[in-house]
This record gives sequence, structure tokens and C-alpha cells, in this order.
Amino acid sequence: MRESSVGSSFSWMIGGPQGSGINVSAETFAKALSRAGYYIFGQIEYHSNIKGKHSAYRLRISPVPVSSHVEEVHLLSALDEETLVGDLYHEFPAHPGHAHEMAPGGAILYDRECRKYIDWIGRSDILYWEIPYAELLEQSLSELGKPGQARAYRIINNSMVLGASVGALGFDFDPVAEAIRESFGAKAGRVAEMNVLAARRACDYAREHFAGKIAFRLPPAPPPREQILIKGTQAVALGKLQAGCGIQTYYPISPATDESVYLEENQREHNVVVLQTEDEVSAIDAAVMAAHGGVRAATSTSGPGFALMPEGLGFAAITEAPGPVVVNYQRGGPSTGMPTRWEQGDLSFALAAGQGDIPRVVMASGDIEESFFDAFDAFNYADRYQVPVILLVDKHLASCYQTMPPFDTARLEIDRGAIYHPSQNGNGEFFRHAFTPSGISPRSIPGQMGGSFWTTSDEHDPRGHITESIANRLAMVDKRMGKLELAAREIPDEKKFRFYGNRGATVLALGWGSTKGAILDALRRLDPEGRTYAFLQVRIMRPFAAQSIRALLGAATKVVCFDGNYSAQLAQLVRAETGFDPQHKAVKYDGRPFSEDEIVAALEHAVAGGGDRIVLSGGRVVGPEFAHAEFDRMVELRRKHGKMLPPMVPLPPGYNR
Repeated sequence: MRESSVGSSFSWMIGGPQGSGINVSAETFAKALSRAGYYIFGQIEYHSNIKGKHSAYRLRISPVPVSSHVEEVHLLSALDEETLVGDLYHEFPAHPGHAHEMAPGGAILYDRECRKYIDWIGRSDILYWEIPYAELLEQSLSELGKPGQARAYRIINNSMVLGASVGALGFDFDPVAEAIRESFGAKAGRVAEMNVLAARRACDYAREHFAGKIAFRLPPAPPPREQILIKGTQAVALGKLQAGCGIQTYYPISPATDESVYLEENQREHNVVVLQTEDEVSAIDAAVMAAHGGVRAATSTSGPGFALMPEGLGFAAITEAPGPVVVNYQRGGPSTGMPTRWEQGDLSFALAAGQGDIPRVVMASGDIEESFFDAFDAFNYADRYQVPVILLVDKHLASCYQTMPPFDTARLEIDRGAIYHPSQNGNGEFFRHAFTPSGISPRSIPGQMGGSFWTTSDEHDPRGHITESIANRLAMVDKRMGKLELAAREIPDEKKFRFYGNRGATVLALGWGSTKGAILDALRRLDPEGRTYAFLQVRIMRPFAAQSIRALLGAATKVVCFDGNYSAQLAQLVRAETGFDPQHKAVKYDGRPFSEDEIVAALEHAVAGGGDRIVLSGGRVVGPEFAHAEFDRMVELRRKHGKMLPPMVPLPPGYNR
């Protein structure tokens, strides 16, 4: 046995049709491993249809903290042939299967029914472990008095695949059985025991035939400690609850819906109203009015839904609403794009969306922990500066599943901003939009003694009455936009950006959002002592810490900017705010998040004198020929196994050679 090329971590993957329960199996396994003391990073890729298309879930299992996935797979558990060789029955396959991702010496657990596809893989440097799932399921059902019903209970295969993985790795089955029971809940006890029995039988089979034969080992577990397993959507939701969110509005859209569903499940306990509206326009308008009504208000959406909200942002800004907090879970665009795939394509739009000059705070969370604390801080900024606050997360953060210590909330304090008190002006008239030295007008809560509420989405005077006076217009625009200058002075730099590593490092990785985990993991791999490489993470995009960031960028010999979009939007923002143009722009826009391997490849390419634009996909730096080569590979498989496939169709223009 040996360790992987990425240190002591072990990479496990399960793949199968959407709706077959692979996510349940992976997360069940993650819980058992976490309780044993391992650090876990889980990452799912799934198709945007409801059922049938291919999904795959990776777990990175480590004795030390990890925050990203790696490309190589050490043990692949396949529920179907598509996991092995890809969607060869489609004219333009969505993916090439996962057998090509196997590390040499790794192993594939596959169903006996998929035996005919093993020859298609064509690799002699990996192990092929066949499991008779149908036979084992029939034995389990017969033991329970249900003989001859294996086909009807085929859904149990996902638990059996999990059991086989546990047995092949030599991991203790008992904590897995406990986690399986928990996943079904108390009301499904008999069904849970059926799954446990079948999984145990598959575990015993794999342990007897395969344990100890794989070239990679599950690393020794560190001592158990207090830790949680959590997803990004849950962290954002919990941050909102910690901040005292009173209403969450939303219209269903992937991948944001999971957050609102989680809040719905907990709304009674936390006294929060979750309101599903008829569209995103209504969602933001309802949140704006709720904010004016005195409650902390939020809405969550994704790119296409956020594209419908700019008028609401302007409405919030001109009426000086304390918010709302708008969480945008970025996904592949434009338009409907790729609803369940990753992208960081909304940065420029978040900064500029809407007509006219709209003051706004724009934040970008880099990991699950930051998602929690950023969601909390967003409400404080919304109340303090009376502006909409946009929190950018993305599909990767939304759905990744990670171990971490419980959130430390001891120092979190709620700041409701400037609230009107009758004692401030006795019996005088209350002006909602009064000019003040800070630019922030105290607000009253509807029904408050001595207060009032009168405003309009037209330009208005301090009372809130419509006016088109030149002097008033100048003063009001200065007042609203001046809030950003106030925020820039008051929000500390440690909230605006984070620097990791040696300030004297010659190579600086620059990134934002969920690139953080992959960059940090890559730097630990490339430069364990932290001498040559460092990382600058931009956390608040507006107000931008231009002077401090410019100094850090200028101190490095080489800056590589990582962006999950085609147009290098962070690099554009940095250039606009600081005048500094990063020497290299490493971009990724294939719908999949950065892996540790891709960050390593980009940095090595840049240091070796590579060009200013670096495109990443599939774990490496790619050129224009990459897509052509992938098509060629799939076409060759079709030709080789043509009698098993539908008639060939012409390739797109430009792919015929």
C-alpha cells in the first residue's frame, strides 16, 4: 500500500443515475468517517434534470483539514455503466465517465451486470472488483421473508455500494450502520434495517474478497474531536438565524432553494417567516418592505433570479431601506445556462446591477465558515448603512459538505444601526431622510411613538416628499453614495481581504469566493514552509480596499489571478480599483469548481513562463485543442463498440478533422 500523490488523503467516489441515492450514501459515509475523527471534504456534481442523468459524489478523507477536492480517485464505486465509461449513447456525451480519473493502483467496485463495459475502459494499471449486488440483495430479502423481490427493491443498491466500499477499505461497519439508520429517521425503522442488512452483506463480501488489496490506504484517523459536518446553504441559513433574520423571501431556483428549504424546516423554532413568492421581483420587493417594517429581511436566489432584482436594489437604495440582504448563489450562465453547475460569473453584474448610482455592499464568501459569519455581518452592514447588501456565494459552496469546528459565536454582536428615539428631538417633526454629519438618517419602526414613515421611489426631500430640486438632488445623491465612503472607513481591512503566507513571497495567488479552499490546499502542497507562494483573498468587493490591496500586489514578483469565469472578472475589478494588472489570469469556465490539482498546474505554468491567460479544465492547463481531443476520444470508443451504440451523428463544425 502507498499514499496518494496528494499526500495522506484518500479520494473516494460514488457514481450513478440521478435519483438513485448516491448523495445519501456519500453523506452517510461522510458522517461515519467524521465521527471516527477524519476530516472530510465532499463535493457533488449532478445534472439539472430530476431523475436519470448521471451524478457523482467525491469524498476526500484526510487526517488533516482539507478544503477542496482532487482529480484522482483511489476507489470508485459504480452504480451503473455510465459511471465507468460515460454517456456513450448520447450524440454529444455530457461526460467521459470516471474510470479515466482513477489513480494507477486504484480500484473500481462495479455491479456484475456492468461486466461487459469493463473491456471498454482499456486500463491495466487499476483493479476491477466485481460485486454480485442482485444476488446479495436477493439473499438479504429472503432473510427478511421477501424472496424474489430483488428488482422491486433495487433502490437498496445505493446502500450496498456503500457497504462494499466500507468492506473493501477495511473500515468498521457499525458506525456506518448507525448513520444509515439516522438517514431514514425513526418512522422508517423497518426500511432502515433492510438497508443495513443488505449493506452489511455487501460489506462482508467485499471485505472477504478485496480488503487489503488496493494500492492506497485509508489514512489513520486522528483523535476524535468536536466537529460538525455542514453544507454551505446550511451555513448561510444558520448565519441568518444567528443575526435575527425575521423574514426570508424566495422563488425556487437551483442551487439557492436548499437554503430556503432548510430555513422552512426550522422556522417555527427560530421565529422566522419564510415566504415563497410568485417570482424574484416580488421576492426582493417584499424583502425591501419588510426591512422598512423593522425586521431583518433577506432573499436568496441564483443568477437568473438575481437578474430580475436590480429594480428592487434601486428601490431599496433610494428609500434607504436597511437592506435587504441578497444572497446570490452563482451558477453557470448566461440565461438558464447550467443550473446545477458552478461558476463565478456574477461579480461584475453584482457590482453594477441597476440603473443610476446605487450604493451597495458586495461581499464574497470563500468557504463554509465564512458563509456563516458573512451572512451574520451582512445584516449589520445593511442596518448600519441602510443599503442593500449582496452576498456572493456559488454552487460549489452551496453543496459541498465539510467537517469543521462548531462556529464560535461568542463575539458576534447585532448592530441595528441608527434608530430614532423621540427624546432626540422632543416633539419636533421626524424627517426620515434627514441630512446628518454621517450621512445616515435615524429610522423609525412603524408604530413607534413619535416616529413616522413617508418615502417614495422618486427623488425626495428629507421628509420623503417628491421633489426635483437641483440643490436637493445634489445633496441626496451625495448623502446616499457617501455611505460607501463611511463603510470603507469603518469596515476593517481584515473583513475586506485576507492574506495567507509570507509577505515576502515572490508568487502571489489572487482569488475570491470558493477558489479559496483549492488555493490554500495547493499552496500547502507546493510550498509546505510557505516561503515562495502566498495567497491574497478578496472578501469585500465594494467598498474595495484599493490602497492596501495595491501595496500587497505590488510587492510580489508574479501575481496569478484565479477566476471561475471566462472574462477574468476579479482581474478586471482589481485593475479598475488599483491600476494593477495581474500578470497571469487563470480562468475556469467548464462548470466544475477548481481542484487542488488545477491550482498547482496553473501556478507551475505561470512560474515556468506560461502566457498571461491560463485556461484550466480536467485538472490541468488546456488549450483550444482540449475539447477536440475529448470528442476524438469519445468518437473512438463509439467506433470500437459501434454495434452497441446508436448511429453516429456528425460532430459540430470545427470538430471534424
